[in-house]
Amino acid sequence: MVNRNWQQFALLLIDVQQDFWNPELEQAFPDFQSNIARLLCFCRQEGLEVVHLREVFNPDGSDWLPRYRLRGRAICVRGTPGAEVLSVAAAQSGEMVMEKQTQDGFHHPPLLDYLRSTGKRFVLTAGLVTSVCVLLTAASASQFGFLVTVISDCCADYPESHAIALRRYQGFMLGLARLDELPKRWEEWVAQIEQLA
Repeated sequence: MVNRNWQQFALLLIDVQQDFWNPELEQAFPDFQSNIARLLCFCRQEGLEVVHLREVFNPDGSDWLPRYRLRGRAICVRGTPGAEVLSVAAAQSGEMVMEKQTQDGFHHPPLLDYLRSTGKRFVLTAGLVTSVCVLLTAASASQFGFLVTVISDCCADYPESHAIALRRYQGFMLGLARLDELPKRWEEWVAQIEQLA
C-alpha cells in the first residue's frame, strides 16, 4: 500500500447546492452525486483536506451581485431550500466551510489566506457548475500560483458548456483528472510541486 501525503493539496468543493442542481443536469450527469460522495470518502480516508465553498446571499439584497439586484431576485438566498447543500456534499466536523457572494471563490479573500497559511500548493476543484463557479475559481487559483486540476466527473453543467469549459482551459490554466485517477496521479503531481519549488 502506498502512503500518499496530501498535505500540500486541498480539494475545493464548490457550490454543491440545491439552486445549482436541476433535473436537466441530473439527467446529463446521473453519476454526479455518487461521484461527489466517493470523492469526499477518498479525501477523508487519504487525509486530503476539503474546503467547502458555498454561494449564499442575504435575504435583504445587501450583498447581491448587480445583476441579481436589477432583476430583483437571487439564487442561494440564506434560509431558503435553494441555499442548502445536496446531502452528499455535507461537511464533516473540522472541515472548512466558506461562504461567498461571487462566482469566483477567490473573491472571498480568506480563501487565499487560508490556503497559503496552510502550505497548499496544489488545488483540486469539483462541484457546480463547471463553466461558471468551478472554472472561475480554478482559473483564479492558477493565477494566484497554485497548480490546479479539475476533477471532470465530479462537476456538472449543461453538457455543451461543461465540455467547452474543460477543453478551452485544459493545459493552459488547469489540468483534468477523473475521480478514479486520483491515486495514480499523486506521484506526478508531487513531482510537479517539487519541480517548481
